[in-house]
Amino acid sequence: MLNSNEWQHSLPDFLTKSQTLLAKAEECLSHLEWFINDRDAIECLLDALSTITDEADALSLESIADFSRHIRHLLELAHPQTCLQGDALSSLKRCFILLAWQLELVDTGTGMLLLDDCEQQELLNAFAAIVGLENQRSRFMPDKRWSTAPNHSNI
Repeated sequence: MLNSNEWQHSLPDFLTKSQTLLAKAEECLSHLEWFINDRDAIECLLDALSTITDEADALSLESIADFSRHIRHLLELAHPQTCLQGDALSSLKRCFILLAWQLELVDTGTGMLLLDDCEQQELLNAFAAIVGLENQRSRFMPDKRWSTAPNHSNI
């Protein structure tokens, strides 16, 4: 676990890196509009989500980590069976847009993101339904509301 000083230095780096990863993910999503189900583009999305999840977990940014983890999980389940085009791709894009927006709202002094998970759940449910995974959602989506305040030692 990071102490408060390490955390204060790590959060801006995480936010910058995440924005870079999301910009790359946006390029991959655009690529998928032209090259449906391109494996490299999907791997790019999965890698970006994995990195954001791992680094958000390390910083105790639960809502960011959980949301990116759930997007990744649905994408992993959907990809081989579902053609990521049209509504499926639009729905996935909306998930990435919300993730980017939420990263911008993280308080850089406290790490807090005072939001509930309603919009996240709506977008994940929509994506799951479009790709035929609505029965998979209850297995991994937590039933909780987030008021994420990082747990820093020595604060």
